[in-house]
Amino acid sequence: MDIYQVIKRPLLTEKSGLMREEGNYYTFEVEKKANKEQIRQAVEALFKVHVIKVNTVTMPGKAKRFGRSVSQAKRMKKAIVKLKKDEKIDILEGV
Repeated sequence: MDIYQVIKRPLLTEKSGLMREEGNYYTFEVEKKANKEQIRQAVEALFKVHVIKVNTVTMPGKAKRFGRSVSQAKRMKKAIVKLKKDEKIDILEGV
């Protein structure tokens, strides 16, 4: 799998912002079939940083209502990546 297909987008929420400030954790939406080693290689190659740990979780799709009909939102896989103490991903800082 190509490294540009592994990471889809960064997840910018209040909780991920706190994790980034306190523990140097960054959160990304990743391809469902990607494993931890592929995620580690993609983050290191794209952002030129050293990854210490990768945690993944598959988020279930939530039920959405449109009038009388109920549909399911898409499932996604989320990766939480811990970087070395002094390293940062500059693109995500200040967002």
